[in-house]
Amino acid sequence: MAGGIRENHSGDDLAENHEINVTPFIDVMLVLLIIFMVAAPLATVDVSVDLPASTAKPAERPDTPVYVTLKEDMSLSLGNETAVRETLGADLDRLTEGNKDARIFLRADKAVDYGAFMEVMNLLRDAGYLKIALVGLETLPSPQLSPDEPSPAPGVQP
Repeated sequence: MAGGIRENHSGDDLAENHEINVTPFIDVMLVLLIIFMVAAPLATVDVSVDLPASTAKPAERPDTPVYVTLKEDMSLSLGNETAVRETLGADLDRLTEGNKDARIFLRADKAVDYGAFMEVMNLLRDAGYLKIALVGLETLPSPQLSPDEPSPAPGVQP
């Protein structure tokens, strides 16, 4: 009988208690639950995943890509010709034959600040060109020197 009065018939002052005290177990489980509730969202921020391969057909590259280049001096080039910001939309319409779905490849010098780069992106968007690809250089990781090798002197090619 739960919660009943225990009778001590043996005359012993300390009777054995055969009931399990689950209060510490519940306390530990609640603490673990709180820890996992806090830690789970933090663990999903930077998860490395080996993604499966896609069976979708890759996008076809255009025969004549349209490059818009923002130079260090903030001048624009459309292809190999210099372009004016005010007529950029009309010049793009002429090159793409009015196809607003044409992909525009946008290149910028790395000395160009973010604000100037966004101005050119806004010009392209205002002209109706929403498919903009950003062009950059691919770099290879630099080889790591072993701790035994001395580092080369500045200006000396290894």
